[in-house]
Amino acid sequence: MEEESQPVSCLFCDKVLGSVPAILQHCTSDHEVSLVSIIRKHDLDDYGYIKMINFIRSTKCSPSCLMGLPDGPLPWESEDFLRPALQDDPLLQAAVSALSFLVTAFVLWGVNSRSICFSFRLLVQGLFLDAETSKSGELGAVAKLREDEDEAYFSSYGHYSIHEEMLKDKVRTESYRDFMYRNAEVFRDKVVLDVGCGTGILSMFAARSGAKKVIAVDQSEIIYQAMDIVRSNNLEDKITLIKGRIEDIKLPVEKVDIIISEWMGYFLLYESMLDSVLYARDLYLADGGSVYPDLCNISLVAVGDIQKHQDRIAFWDDVYGFNMACMKKAVVHDAVAEVVNADTLISEPTVIQTIDCNTVCLSELEFTTDFCLKILNTQSCAHSVFNVSLLCQVMFSTGPQATKTHWRQTVFLLEKPLFVQAGDELQGKIVVRKNKKDPRSLFVTLGLPDRKQTYSLQ
Repeated sequence: MEEESQPVSCLFCDKVLGSVPAILQHCTSDHEVSLVSIIRKHDLDDYGYIKMINFIRSTKCSPSCLMGLPDGPLPWESEDFLRPALQDDPLLQAAVSALSFLVTAFVLWGVNSRSICFSFRLLVQGLFLDAETSKSGELGAVAKLREDEDEAYFSSYGHYSIHEEMLKDKVRTESYRDFMYRNAEVFRDKVVLDVGCGTGILSMFAARSGAKKVIAVDQSEIIYQAMDIVRSNNLEDKITLIKGRIEDIKLPVEKVDIIISEWMGYFLLYESMLDSVLYARDLYLADGGSVYPDLCNISLVAVGDIQKHQDRIAFWDDVYGFNMACMKKAVVHDAVAEVVNADTLISEPTVIQTIDCNTVCLSELEFTTDFCLKILNTQSCAHSVFNVSLLCQVMFSTGPQATKTHWRQTVFLLEKPLFVQAGDELQGKIVVRKNKKDPRSLFVTLGLPDRKQTYSLQ
């Protein structure tokens, strides 16, 4: 913690920032140097990392020269580069402290030195990766989960029924199919990673679109059926299936050209599977590669459905002659995924968040947005929909005006109806945060005139 607060000099310019993560992020954004890519590319161990830092500082190596180094002998292989080029360099101190910790820990558990070097490599790679992918400087909450802590999530995808529902969702499945088949030139001879492959349907679309190799990853038990499915369709020479979380495994390739995934949950972000896609993107996606879907929007619209409010909320005022109004406090805070009648929409929709999967950071998946809903009719509650773009050529919407999908719409009912008139502009604020106790679930807070309600998606 003391080292993190030390001033750190940039490797390539005169800038000095307040922490190691800050300087690493600066190198990535200002100098276009991905240190995690360099560490991965050259498989650097502890000494290799230390030599690299000293080499850069002592030779004034340029970013372009560093990123363009071949796989052959490295220019910092000399033992001379073990000598610090900058005294008390926090970039070196962080590495030495990490190595010291690992040596102490492994001595206690009796693990050999090769394991120490491997673990050091993972630790340093993790340090750089976190600095590059999270503007807040925090580790991704999903990546922190132990396998046993995440077991319930993956177990829910182990049964065939949920995959049957998704496969029968023609809007979802045919959008991916049409995108890949219409853009076969994008996939031809490429290495493709399918994150959360399920039954392998997207992997098979990619293979049929001309991909040279497809790596399909899933932690749930359904992957064993996916293996049979791939063999049944004679695609085992193109598709490699791996059981495990993308955060826990090592791919058989250094880089991939394309990442595909059907990661969207209710309210787009529920289940936090996008976190895993971004982890894969920052670790494995080659320069110039792409993530699909590429663009996603979350929209909010007002709904005037008094009957729905009566059935879900007002119902508790008189239950067989008994007052159960206290139940409202529990019921109203649960967001509900259900089909909304398009005739009950009373405002124009407004986009509250746009996500570019090729550039978004983890920290941007939690956000606060002001919004204004232009009322077209009267009486309202609110709900959310999302739209997804695949290469901007194939798009689909989960809105009530579009064909029904298995995502339906996410409804946020107000405890008391908010009465509005045509022509009103309903000003509000929406705050979206992960549940710290369960990072796959969300808290959504709606701030409206004279009221504020927090909902959970779990």
